[in-house]
Amino acid sequence: MFSYRHAFHAGNHADVLKHMTLVAILQYMGQKDTGFTVVDTHAGAGVYRLDQDHARKSAESDAGIFRLLSAVEAAKAGSQPVPELVKHYLQQVRGFNSGKELRTYPGSPWISQALLRPQDKLKLFEVHPTDSRLLDKQVAELERGKQIEVLRRNGFEGLRSLLPTPTRRGLVLIDPSYELKTDYAAVIDCLEEALQRFPIGCYAVWYPVIGRPEAHSLARKLKAMSQRLQRSWVQAELNVGLTPTEGTSAQVAQGRAHTAMRASGMHVINPPFTLAAQLREALPFVTEALKDPIGSGWTVESGNY
Repeated sequence: MFSYRHAFHAGNHADVLKHMTLVAILQYMGQKDTGFTVVDTHAGAGVYRLDQDHARKSAESDAGIFRLLSAVEAAKAGSQPVPELVKHYLQQVRGFNSGKELRTYPGSPWISQALLRPQDKLKLFEVHPTDSRLLDKQVAELERGKQIEVLRRNGFEGLRSLLPTPTRRGLVLIDPSYELKTDYAAVIDCLEEALQRFPIGCYAVWYPVIGRPEAHSLARKLKAMSQRLQRSWVQAELNVGLTPTEGTSAQVAQGRAHTAMRASGMHVINPPFTLAAQLREALPFVTEALKDPIGSGWTVESGNY
């Protein structure tokens, strides 16, 4: 269970979708004076180098954040519009880098801490031995011990002790690696309990779109849960498609192409009322920037109660 390291995947297309969504939610929550708590159930190492061994071995950021940056520069050069959410997301990423070169990529803990105000709190769960040590060290260097806490325990189990949040305003980010098949059921179970304890909290769940039955059913189960509990929701998916060498269009249509993960989704319960519109504006631009020739696309669905 400790083989997954997000350092190999930092800045890929899934991070682009996940972190754009995170920026949109936190910026919205920051508009009210009352403090809020952010809980990250699977925090990872916090911040990643894109020019060193782990990230360069997979080079997933080349087809993710670096493609998006190139598309934004091309749009600016051609006096073409860039969606506001894309600008805000890239502003956060660039904030951790000096000069024009992008060497550092912020994971969700680092994006969250950058958008905290003095009255806000951040709780970070991480059980991976190496990543939890790195996260602990990096958080200690921030010298914000009263505001940010690293918890070395299972986030699915630990979440219950933090809900409801003290100010009744909170965001819970749930994005396990799904390396274990049991993670899919654990997400649903965790959400069921969390929504009983803190029904007005905002819950953002990242999930992979891959050829596994549990993955296919998770998106449906998340929508069904939101509808059953009469909670507003937004569900967005980004598919960057395939190269011609990875599968024919027929294989893609039938789900038979053997590839790395090419699509993922975000399901947000109790989202900001602005989120669906922001994602519908941003994802066509992002898809065009990141897409490979076969089978790319995006969707944004929503329901209100």
